[in-house]
Amino acid sequence: MKIKAGIIGGAGYTGGEMLRLLINHPEVDIVFVHSNSNGGNLISDVHTDLIGDTDLRFTDTLSADIDVLFLCVGHGDAAKFLAENPIADGIKIIDLSQDFRLADAAGDKWVYGLPELNREKIRSASFVANPGCFATAIQLGLMPLAAKGKLNAEVHINATTGSTGAGQSLAQTSHFTWRNNNLSVYKAFGHQHLNEIGQSLVQLDPEFDAVINFIPQRGDFTRGILAAMYVETNLSAEEAQTIYEDYYAMHPFTHVSHRDIDLKQVVNTNKGLVHMEKHGNKLLIISIIDNLLKGASGQAVQNMNLMFGLDEKQGLRLKAAAF
Repeated sequence: MKIKAGIIGGAGYTGGEMLRLLINHPEVDIVFVHSNSNGGNLISDVHTDLIGDTDLRFTDTLSADIDVLFLCVGHGDAAKFLAENPIADGIKIIDLSQDFRLADAAGDKWVYGLPELNREKIRSASFVANPGCFATAIQLGLMPLAAKGKLNAEVHINATTGSTGAGQSLAQTSHFTWRNNNLSVYKAFGHQHLNEIGQSLVQLDPEFDAVINFIPQRGDFTRGILAAMYVETNLSAEEAQTIYEDYYAMHPFTHVSHRDIDLKQVVNTNKGLVHMEKHGNKLLIISIIDNLLKGASGQAVQNMNLMFGLDEKQGLRLKAAAF
């Protein structure tokens, strides 16, 4: 019997990606796609690339006849939605907002949904808080060192994200005329994803207390994140390579590359790629993901697969464009 899924917030970027994945997932039937602003409209009228793929319409009502609920809503809206709409026992919930990522908000109920960190906890979870996109890219680059107790110096990170990372709501910095052929820094040293990054590194290494310096940037491309990080270490390049390859050996979506990496290798896939180089006493770590897939909806489906005992890669065998 197929998994019956509901989606809250289906009109946005992450909701659209969730639809594209679940429509083609062999073990899932979509029961409803909720949208306050598009109730009754054809999904393909909003996500026009889905013409011919689905005849579903958005609804402004909810159904309890589901097995899993995806919350593809803005930050703060997930907690508000759950407070106003009690969900029946037995329905699993995967939240793509930041509302339940941190321990003080999650309590014992929510599991932080980064499979490369918490795969076994996710398998038995009923409520999963999907990680942030920047947080996913950066953690993939740092977790192997933390797990070995080798992340004990100040970390410096510069990471650039595509325009879809800002969501669909219009703002001055999301207009094409501003974003195109442009690059800017925002939330330097104070991005909200720093808290979940630090929380995960402490989970792997309780002694971790190094400063994380994070400079986020807005790129002039549509999707993808490239994070370039460096840290001082006495590890050799070969030792670092072994640590990373061992850590990710059993994780099907994260791969360590001996060669330099670029965004086109991961865009439109659920992959994370990591590459390291040693420069003097500094280890350079480059990590790349698609912010809407491994950084959002793809990772949410990966978590669903784990929660329901499916092959972790089910419905996610996606290929990047060659050019």
